This record gives sequence, C-alpha cells and structure tokens, in this order.
Amino acid sequence: MRIIAGEWRGRKLLAPKNDATRPTADRTRETLFSMLASRLGSFEGLHVADLFAGSGALGIEALSRGAAHCLFGEQDRDALDALRKNLATLGAANRADVRAGSVLGLGPAPRAFDLLLFDAPYGTGAGSVALDKLNRLGWVGPESWVSIETADKEAVEIAGFEVDAERKVGKARLTLLRRV
Repeated sequence: MRIIAGEWRGRKLLAPKNDATRPTADRTRETLFSMLASRLGSFEGLHVADLFAGSGALGIEALSRGAAHCLFGEQDRDALDALRKNLATLGAANRADVRAGSVLGLGPAPRAFDLLLFDAPYGTGAGSVALDKLNRLGWVGPESWVSIETADKEAVEIAGFEVDAERKVGKARLTLLRRV
C-alpha cells in the first residue's frame, strides 16, 4: 500500500499482520479520493474521522492531502500497531487521535467532522449501524461528507441520509452520503 497524493505521496504504509482487517486497495482509495476531491475541492484544514481504520490508509491519505486532523477508530490490536507505526513513520501523530476500541463504543463528538470515512468489514452492515449512531451523537453536521465502503452487492440505506454518488471498484462499492 502506498499513499496516492499529497505531502507523503508514494510513501509505503504498513498493513496489519493478521487477516482480521482488509486494507482498502490503492485503486479503490484513488477512486474514493477523486470522488471526494471533485466535491470538496480541497482537503486543506478538514477534520476527518477514519472509522474501522485498519492501517489508517484512508485517514492518512486525507492528512497527506492537507487535512488538519484525523480521528482514527479501530479495535484490532494488530491494526492499531500498524496504524500507530504508520503515523510515527510519517511524523503525523500530532495531527491524529487514535481511539482503540469499537467504533460503536465512541461517545458524543467534540465537534462535527467535515469528512467521515467508514470501511467496516464487508457483509456486516456495521458501517451503516455506526453512521446512524454517530449521527445521533453529533459526529455528522449539515456540511459533512460521509463515505462508506462495502462489498459491491451491499446497499447502503440510512434514514436521514441521501446517496450523492456510488461507484463500484473491483469487489468494493463506494457510497458518498449527505445528511438530508
């Protein structure tokens, strides 16, 4: 895995040692960030949440492109080790907040995030469940963008959100959502 663009373009990222996490493929990340860039214009100064973060590839990509801060939520021990090593190697720990534990265990947000990235295990619906809960806890504001990565056959339907765009990339489906 490599960072696609920005300050750390081309730098390698460590992946977790076990099979409990599925890193987002470079091509899928590139498609996602192209979709986001066409809507956001720039990542400069954004506050991002990378939930079900794994190695942190999505949040680190946002930081590389200029995001001010990223909160990473992950519960797998090997994934947390890889995530923390990736942040340390890039010197990004001061722009990150790593929350060890279930995304569903996160409490109220200190502020709404500009961009929330959900990459839950495929076939579980956990991304949709987590978004519904975090929305009620103030994580999503009226101007927030939300991305959920699922298996290509999974549909994303969450009350209070509308689909802005969907793209199938290999075995993945990327869905961008906005609050209604």
